[in-house]
Amino acid sequence: MRFSPENKSMNFKNIKIEEYILSNSMDIPDYLIELERETNLTTLMPQMLSGRLQGRLLAFLSKMINPENILEIGTFTGYSALCLAEGLAENGKLITIEYDPELKNIIEKYIEKSGMQNRIEVIFNDAIHIIDKLGKAFDLVFLDAYKEDYINYYQKIIPKLNPGGIIIADNVLWSGKVITDQSDKTTKAIIEFNKFVNADPNTENVILPIRDGLSLIRKK
Repeated sequence: MRFSPENKSMNFKNIKIEEYILSNSMDIPDYLIELERETNLTTLMPQMLSGRLQGRLLAFLSKMINPENILEIGTFTGYSALCLAEGLAENGKLITIEYDPELKNIIEKYIEKSGMQNRIEVIFNDAIHIIDKLGKAFDLVFLDAYKEDYINYYQKIIPKLNPGGIIIADNVLWSGKVITDQSDKTTKAIIEFNKFVNADPNTENVILPIRDGLSLIRKK
């Protein structure tokens, strides 16, 4: 995008609007603010963090559903897992799968800070090899891992999703590349995923233009 005073003004307005939204939305737990800060200081790609607005939305949706079992594919430093876990039913459980074991210390540190270490299980492995082995049915799934495997994840998740269950898929607009630059492999994979989901007669979906795009998918 070409720089212009109008673009600078628009970005400023977007930032101020998000600040306004957050100041008039439910509070963010202190441990999430600490985790956001540490993620920015210690990881190479802190932009992978769900962030405050998206995190509050994940927490809100989870509280609406009050799920017994949540599955997350792609933990990163654990921010989204902690947000989703806020809505767990009394004896509920969240399983989150992360490919990179180097993130183990920060994930476990903030799960402990949250006091939810008995409700969150972290598995370090490739989710493609793990999903089939999970002996649970899920009410809520958050998908935020390797984009080129989104359709593969989806096909493995659907049989394990309870009727009425929800999948939330992140990054489905891919910085707007789905309409502006469709040449790279990842963008093509996301476009195919969005088409695949929309054509699935077993689900219904809506894409929200929040942050990098969230697809809400409900199993009929």
